[in-house]
Amino acid sequence: QVQLVESGGGLVQVGGSLRLSCAASGRTFSSRAMGWFRQAPGKEREFVALISWSGGTTYYADSVKGRFTISRDNAKNTVYLQMNSLKPEDTAVYYCAARSSGYMSGRTNDYDDWGQGTQVTVSS
Repeated sequence: QVQLVESGGGLVQVGGSLRLSCAASGRTFSSRAMGWFRQAPGKEREFVALISWSGGTTYYADSVKGRFTISRDNAKNTVYLQMNSLKPEDTAVYYCAARSSGYMSGRTNDYDDWGQGTQVTVSS
């Protein structure tokens, strides 16, 4: 089990950028696939970006492809989400999540540990 703490959310104007961070505790972080998910009011939680245990493989939702970049630093037990060219529809609470497996999945049920979430609001 790992504990996850997100940071970096906030209010940004359309076209702006934010960088989210997710700090993990525990010695198993480097063997776990990680994901960023988001949930807007009245909507289901959806995957945004995924990264394998090594960082060598990433996968993005079509809605953010080309604008968001997921990365990780296993030495720092941290995963990042760089968000550029933000749109109002990106407004949501963003969560990071960890799987016990090192392989990616876009299914929320496949993740064992979740952070508390960080609010991202994109204003027009």
